[in-house]
Amino acid sequence: MVLDKSTIREISDPAEFAGSARVIRNSFKMVAEEFGLTRENAPTHPSFLTVRWLKEKKSDDVKYFGLFLDNRQIGFVVIEKSDEDIYWVEKLAVIPAYRYGGFGAKLVGFAIDYIRGHGGKKVALGMMNEHTVLKNWYKKLGFREISTRKYPHLPFTVCYMERDTAPLVIR
Repeated sequence: MVLDKSTIREISDPAEFAGSARVIRNSFKMVAEEFGLTRENAPTHPSFLTVRWLKEKKSDDVKYFGLFLDNRQIGFVVIEKSDEDIYWVEKLAVIPAYRYGGFGAKLVGFAIDYIRGHGGKKVALGMMNEHTVLKNWYKKLGFREISTRKYPHLPFTVCYMERDTAPLVIR
């Protein structure tokens, strides 16, 4: 199985940020097109992410992890420590050619295990509320909707979801 041949490792060398930024942009491009997102109406959307953003966001509490298959990066996730109990999963990305093969769930499972291993009790994320397919996928992975919020600078509503750090069981 191809999924078994994939590996996840931390990306801490800024020389690798360009490849990660490319994976993120390519992964979110279809969503931007589907929902009519542009640099003008949603400049912070991951489909427009820059290497500069990755460099500026990186800190001791913000870790980057890449998903690799045959030494080629095909996925990415940011894990950010918010406080002692809560960690955020952000910029979860799998390039379109590798979707529906379990790679996204592998990244989520990795993030949950990492967070639990570092003492976290909750895994939180924010996503586009209107993207119901993605929201339902997260629910399948044990996340539950906590709240929604409409921000004046965004053309969509943000849905906040969370789950505990129990090991991932795909239902």
